[in-house]
Amino acid sequence: MPMNIGVAGMILLVILGLLLFGPSKLPQLGRAIGTTLSEFKRGAKGLVESEEKTENNKDVL
Repeated sequence: MPMNIGVAGMILLVILGLLLFGPSKLPQLGRAIGTTLSEFKRGAKGLVESEEKTENNKDVL
């Protein structure tokens, strides 16, 4: 479980999410969060790769 929330905490978060957003909006919200996380990971990977290329170019010179 992420951040040691536990089963009871996860159930509470799901119930809170249902109360705030309703059952019809939760799938849309989940997809939006998933897309955002994947784009963030892709961007971070691109930054790391460009930094490695820069370091390799400095080593050659």
